[in-house]
Amino acid sequence: MTQQQFVWVAFATPEQQFHISVQFRAGMTALQAIEESSIAEQVALPEPLQLGVFGSKIAAETILQVGDRVEIYRALTINPEQIRRKRAANNPVGRLTKRNRT
Repeated sequence: MTQQQFVWVAFATPEQQFHISVQFRAGMTALQAIEESSIAEQVALPEPLQLGVFGSKIAAETILQVGDRVEIYRALTINPEQIRRKRAANNPVGRLTKRNRT
C-alpha cells in the first residue's frame, strides 16, 4: 500500500483562512499547485503573486518537494513601524505602570 503525498496551498484574508491539500506530482511547480487547489475560484488572489514556502520567498516556477506549504502573500494592511510606535506610546519605557512593572 502506497501512502499519498501532498503539498499544501495557504492563503489568508482578513475574514478567513485557506489551507488546501493538493496531490503531489514529481516536478510540480508552485503555480501548478495553486492552480490545482482551485483557490482562485474561492477568493480573489493578489496580483502579482508573491509566494513563499514555509516563510522563504520563492518564484512561481519553483519545483516543490513533498510536504511543502505554498504560501500566497498579500499586502500588509498597516505598517509595522506604526504598530510599534503606537505600542511604545501606550507603554512608555522609564515610567513604571501597572503593565510594565517587574
